[in-house]
Amino acid sequence: MKDGLVITLLSLLPRKRVTYAMGALSRLPGPTWLQRMVMRWFVRRYGLNLDEAVGTIDDYPTLSSLFIRRLKDGARPVAEGADAVVSPADGLVYAAGRIEDGKLPQAPELDYAVTTLLDGDTRYEGGDFAVIYLSPKDYHRVHSPREGRVVGHRYLPGRLWPVFPAATRRIRDLFARNERLVIRLETEAAGEVAVVMVGAFGVGRMATVFADLVTNTGAPKGDRQLPSPHSVGRAGELGRFEMGSTVVLLTEPGKVEFTCGPGDPVRMGAKIGTLR
Repeated sequence: MKDGLVITLLSLLPRKRVTYAMGALSRLPGPTWLQRMVMRWFVRRYGLNLDEAVGTIDDYPTLSSLFIRRLKDGARPVAEGADAVVSPADGLVYAAGRIEDGKLPQAPELDYAVTTLLDGDTRYEGGDFAVIYLSPKDYHRVHSPREGRVVGHRYLPGRLWPVFPAATRRIRDLFARNERLVIRLETEAAGEVAVVMVGAFGVGRMATVFADLVTNTGAPKGDRQLPSPHSVGRAGELGRFEMGSTVVLLTEPGKVEFTCGPGDPVRMGAKIGTLR
């Protein structure tokens, strides 16, 4: 199906309402036999590896609980080098490199401003970035790229366009228009790092381990400083997506060099960059 037709069809949908309904269905308890049938179909359709997950498929009462499954200890070795910056998520690298002229790449002639993504924060202009796309098969929890302290977060309600390639090729400022949750992480060696969780069609709910915010539930736009910073180790858990989406990792100028590139598959905890 041509990109233009895909986007036209999606533009006709009430995406927020449809996404809310999809999420509600995924969290709805139902007859056990029906839940098992749906989940087994999903596992086969998208190729989930449940051998690395805690428990068995019978331990997940809903499709939503399967999306946010935990991993067994040791399923994701964490890079230990003193200069290592690790992947915050499983997924595919969409883009990585230097933030040039305050812009991040989305598609040819569709760059978007990092300040728009962050609602006016300018500290990352001239810094470095990595964009990681999570597909339906991926582990859906988001982790810290370095040891540090979460000092706050910013919730930015927005659109819920899908983030698959057909959409990113067509929709201007897609990542900066979609719903976002910006997690601010202070680190000793890498300065302040922004871990940006981007919502998408079918992914209207994001949550963190350090605050009670759950997105797409009517909460207003807001910037919250934590009363007491939340300490987190390297690859420590920060939050979760309910279904797949995108993580944008941003670092201040002169702090990090990303060694991953477009099309690279990455696993949470694997080295994707080094300290400068």
